[in-house]
Amino acid sequence: MSGEGTSESANTPEVWTVKKVLDWTIGHLKQHGCESARLDAEILLAHSRNCRRIQLYTEYDAPLTPEERATMRDLVRRRAAHEPVAYLVGFREFFGVEFDVEPGVLIPRPDTETLVLAALEAAKGLPSPRILDVCTGTACVPVAIAQNCAAAVLTAIELDNQAHQIARRNIEKHGLTDRITLLRGDLFSPLASDTSFDVITANPPYVTNEEMNTLPPDIRLHEPELALRGGVDGLDLMRRLIPEAAARLTGAGTLLLEIGSQQGDDVCRLFATTNQYEPAQVVKDLGGCTRVVWAKKKQMS
Repeated sequence: MSGEGTSESANTPEVWTVKKVLDWTIGHLKQHGCESARLDAEILLAHSRNCRRIQLYTEYDAPLTPEERATMRDLVRRRAAHEPVAYLVGFREFFGVEFDVEPGVLIPRPDTETLVLAALEAAKGLPSPRILDVCTGTACVPVAIAQNCAAAVLTAIELDNQAHQIARRNIEKHGLTDRITLLRGDLFSPLASDTSFDVITANPPYVTNEEMNTLPPDIRLHEPELALRGGVDGLDLMRRLIPEAAARLTGAGTLLLEIGSQQGDDVCRLFATTNQYEPAQVVKDLGGCTRVVWAKKKQMS
């Protein structure tokens, strides 16, 4: 697209079709280190043309308008400088639906779908499961659970004000304000003292200080450190969350935590040291990596 103008073979304006723009953008993004260059190009071009991605392939030969080309040029320039695609287009798909996102709010990831699946499994057989999601971010987890478990009654808690506002927007967007109560505060602090839940989920910050320095630039330079950094071993918040959650679980309640792929043994030990849970189990994601730790509250005799 940087070569817009007249063709060398004739003094006629060069026509930038959907296919030509896609091909050029994919090559350009690959040169700038984008590992998902084709997907990025498709999402950005569909956004520039205000169409669905599938339409790109049914309108391969359609020329872009000058306005579409200008929008696409700006988006590609910013993506080549490692701005996340989700921030550029204002949404990210998660569990089959779109969630609003904006700079300063953690972008939902496919890895976290494992947490949703585990919560749905834990809620099976309960007539009206009460589910709490802390560190809710965009509210992608409680919204996905609500859409796939009609009987669930959910609460979501977020500390950061900006993420709290985005969570509210997503809950409203998906018509779930009557089923998801959104609160703002630090972990369990906004809850009444006698409130308990059958299932608690959390995707807390778990990136180690050392790993923070090696994250891809689109994450390291743009996504919120508050939602990522977990301290020297990545487990700072979990040391608080695990024992505090026990007091918020019903007698046979379940706590589900998303973790880093190398943290399974350490997190299971954290559960064990509280003496408030049955032996914890790890759940792997579709890529075979450890992704969630599952532990049921120990029933006291």
